[in-house]
Amino acid sequence: MNKRWLIALIAFCATFTASSQTLFTYGKNSGDAQDFLRAYNKNNSQPDGNKSKAMRDYLDLYINSRLKIHEAYARGYDTLPQLKSEVENLRAQIIENYMSDPAATGRLTKEAFQRSLKDIHVGHIFLSFTTPPGRVDTLAATKKLNDVLARIGKGEDFLKVASEVSEEPSAKTNKGDIGYITLLTLPYTIENVIYNTAPGKISKPFTSKIGYHIFKNMGERKAVGKIKAQQILLAFPPDSDDAAKKKTSLLADSIYRRIMAGDDFAALATKFSNDYISAATGGNIPDIAVGQYDAAFEKILWGLPKDGAVSKPFLTAHGYHIVKRISVKPVITDPDDKTNMDDLQQKITYDDRWKTAKDFIYDRVKVKAGYQKSNYNDAVLWAISDSLLDKKPADIGKAMNQSSPLFRIGDTTITVFEWIAYAQAFRYKSDRSGFKAYPELLDEFTKTALYEYYRAHLETFSDEFRIQMNEFRDGNLFFEIMQQEIWNRTQNDSTELLSMYEKNKAKYNWQPSADAVIFFCSDAASAKTLYDQLKKDPSGWKKVTETMSEKVVADSSRYEWAQLPGLEKNIPKAGTLTPQVSNPTDNTASFAYIIKVYREPSPRTFTEAKGLVMNDYQAWLEEQWIKDLRKKYPVVIDQKVFENISK
Repeated sequence: MNKRWLIALIAFCATFTASSQTLFTYGKNSGDAQDFLRAYNKNNSQPDGNKSKAMRDYLDLYINSRLKIHEAYARGYDTLPQLKSEVENLRAQIIENYMSDPAATGRLTKEAFQRSLKDIHVGHIFLSFTTPPGRVDTLAATKKLNDVLARIGKGEDFLKVASEVSEEPSAKTNKGDIGYITLLTLPYTIENVIYNTAPGKISKPFTSKIGYHIFKNMGERKAVGKIKAQQILLAFPPDSDDAAKKKTSLLADSIYRRIMAGDDFAALATKFSNDYISAATGGNIPDIAVGQYDAAFEKILWGLPKDGAVSKPFLTAHGYHIVKRISVKPVITDPDDKTNMDDLQQKITYDDRWKTAKDFIYDRVKVKAGYQKSNYNDAVLWAISDSLLDKKPADIGKAMNQSSPLFRIGDTTITVFEWIAYAQAFRYKSDRSGFKAYPELLDEFTKTALYEYYRAHLETFSDEFRIQMNEFRDGNLFFEIMQQEIWNRTQNDSTELLSMYEKNKAKYNWQPSADAVIFFCSDAASAKTLYDQLKKDPSGWKKVTETMSEKVVADSSRYEWAQLPGLEKNIPKAGTLTPQVSNPTDNTASFAYIIKVYREPSPRTFTEAKGLVMNDYQAWLEEQWIKDLRKKYPVVIDQKVFENISK
């Protein structure tokens, strides 16, 4: 793996690319033109001018960083436990961002937006695989399906057939009319069937885990959005007889008359409603989208003509309801509304359709890494599986054992042992009604193995992920080797620092300067308050800043005039405040209190000059180190390639 990317120099999101060609070599290693251009386009902030010169200057910095990083690898810094742990932690944090197909994300979001624009009136016939005694009989269900399709094919009314044969519990009362549905109302697989069925048409039979489904698109309308409402529910007590239901009906009528006479709906809901969650908030229920509630309930609610309208009491299986329309929130129809599109994208990532965004992984691994099924007979695998999972006689399963290969992914061999371990954990159906069939389970296992291979080898499948990981790893190595070679020596080599100071004393003179306090304020308002108070008594700055410690930081020291905020070309005067200087980017502000003024240059002591000396010593150390690295790894630049990319 190439060790190329310095964290401060490289951007995985660069927009400029070049064909893969060597721009320079260092020792036995090469630097790619595309990698250099990615870094240059991200980090070059110089104004337009002599591009060739700017690139040449940047190339020197880039090569130096590559030399340092390569030397860090050569010393084995990449094996240091702390650095390895940091890289592994980052990988775990960001990997999920790369485990879905970006194209699928866009496609699913666009599809969700289009579907959000309309509601579909749906009819439904359900034929269960399970007979009333609780026995699974797919043959009987298939016969029923064929009979239903024949009746519908002859022109019989869909809802009439549904009321007679559908085994959906509510079909006897709603005749298979499940009302309007919209985006995210139903599981994605069923939503697909319905939205791909034309108005007035009947879908092909859809097979779920529990039976057959036939849907009819009974009509479409523009999506109505969401409705905010209040309700009063008078639920029937358990085992209510006709007399109890009649009493509930009379109470509902009485409450309705009080509302019509002007009584407060919220107060009545709090007092009488059996929907205890909404009753606690005055009857307010969460915003309702189409298809969330019983079709009869939604029909009444959406039928209310205007905000503030109240329904008469109406009956559902739950009891009597009285609902009040508060407001309607229409569907957003602008595809350029970023907030809405981001919201849809967020919702689909938590929806079952998101599973389809990972399907690309299986084909990508098979194509790039390679997938090869071993030469075995399925019946033999099922037999050894029965033996190992359920202790049945192995019979023909003896032809295999736990180390027998099932398939290869890249250079990884998957064996019977791994298959059995997976089957033990995941063989039960989600409803715990029994075992999955072996072919279904093996398909799941194979996809899981392909997915895990992709995850473990993601750097070979995703350039963006690889670049980001290399960027982080190489950045850590850069800082580690700089710490060892430069920064630690600069901090600790006091003898060399003093020697450099003595040899260059004239360089470390104070220019015209002042003893001053600089006030850094978190916002302009705090700066003004502080400034107004200090104007009265600047010498009392300590007391004032203590009362504003959360908003103000005060730094007292000796500063050259150019370092004092607000001074510009003026000469400072002891006992005064400099004008306030505001930063429009973050609204911070600063100014200074001048204590004593030094008009003439004067020598700095070693203590006063130490920061400057350290900078010079650090630059000298780095210059010597780069010379050594270039001797160790001689650098040769391909001038033709450079001229080509600098045009």
